[in-house]
Amino acid sequence: MQKRNFRAAASKVWRIPHFSDLELLHARSITHTFPRHTHERYAIGVIEQGALGFYYRREHVVAPAGHINLCIPGEVHTGSPAAAGGWTYRMFYFNAATVQQIASEIAGRPRQLPFFQTGVIDDRELAAQLQHLHQRLETEAASLLEQESMLVAIMARLIRRYADDPPPAWRMRPDSEAVTKTKEYIESHFAEDISLETLSRLTHLSRYHLIRIFGQAVGLPPHAYQRQVRLRRAKTLLAAGYPIAEVALTTGFTDQSHLTRWFKRLWGFTPGQYRNSVQDERL
Repeated sequence: MQKRNFRAAASKVWRIPHFSDLELLHARSITHTFPRHTHERYAIGVIEQGALGFYYRREHVVAPAGHINLCIPGEVHTGSPAAAGGWTYRMFYFNAATVQQIASEIAGRPRQLPFFQTGVIDDRELAAQLQHLHQRLETEAASLLEQESMLVAIMARLIRRYADDPPPAWRMRPDSEAVTKTKEYIESHFAEDISLETLSRLTHLSRYHLIRIFGQAVGLPPHAYQRQVRLRRAKTLLAAGYPIAEVALTTGFTDQSHLTRWFKRLWGFTPGQYRNSVQDERL
């Protein structure tokens, strides 16, 4: 997945073209004050440390650590430290069409741009999810399917919980055929960087509804199912005596340490321990 990086003092900003040129910022600001300005995108962030004070919709508000700060496209706002030491924050700048598409997928029909009256949201669970997603997008530690799934699911929660006119959730019916098609595709292409968009086209379901229907039927989201398929295949290759580094790349993990981390998390032991135990049994 292509990612463009731009660096400045005490900040990192980058863009992910695949996600409609999603822009991300990770920065620390100690004394800087941002004058009144607007964004053409939805600006949605999480305060990691300190506190941000800003003017938004004719009032001055404060977003302390663990809170979400938000600004809709075209809305005038400012930004300044509201605590000693400034603030550290992670920001998403979503293309308006991306947010509108997710709102439409929730409703199962076209929707207008979601409007958010509030500029500060106290939802620690959602803030932690946004922070985790931002970190994953920064390190590229997650597969494309996981990144897309997290992005759609988290933004859907934000819209459903806090948009002024949240779209009513379209009633979903179980779709065993769509679930079967998704499982078969993942099992046949488990080592590839599958996209959620690909699975959506395959099943003729929106990304949002595919995630929910699959999760309800299988008990796991599509990206977690793909990871388990990869780990099962890795186990088979290790038992056959293949080198761990080769197994990692063959099954779609970024490297040996990536495979080891997930192998131990799921099975309780490392790939090396498993391979050695199998080999000992054959002696």
